[in-house]
Amino acid sequence: MPGRGASNPGANPAASPVAASPVTASPVTAKQARPNELARDMRVAVFRTARRVKAERGAADLSDSQFSVLAWLHQDGPLAPGALAERQHVQPPSMTRTVNSLVELGLVEKGEHPTDRRQVVVSLSDAGSAEVRETRRRRDEWLTKRLASFTPAERATLAEATVLLRRLVAE
Repeated sequence: MPGRGASNPGANPAASPVAASPVTASPVTAKQARPNELARDMRVAVFRTARRVKAERGAADLSDSQFSVLAWLHQDGPLAPGALAERQHVQPPSMTRTVNSLVELGLVEKGEHPTDRRQVVVSLSDAGSAEVRETRRRRDEWLTKRLASFTPAERATLAEATVLLRRLVAE
């Protein structure tokens, strides 16, 4: 039986090893590296990872959409509900409900729009800012614990993959 990565003249080239998979220690085949196969596998892995990371929440136990509003406000500062709706890709009435729920929780505040009295501006309260920091701390802590169990080479591979994933979604 040939060793890992050894060539086998009679083997199907699509099934020949390209590189060892650092997580499973099994070889990644040429077939798995094809764009359509890789897209499927990456989609599943990225969504499962995101779902697991999002399960780490702060004390307020917010929904993903509620936390996302807080994160936008933390990043960009005060915004009109319409601008938040655009960023979240939701309809304005839906964003109004989300903002109102966050107001009730004391995580955001509504204020007067500086140039249009018909509108309001939503800003992060001190409690909302603390919720963002705590949620991110918990998520980073979970990831850090998981990454600590990986070898330095595996972490280097993930660091390289992170650069590629950022490039993949750059607009």
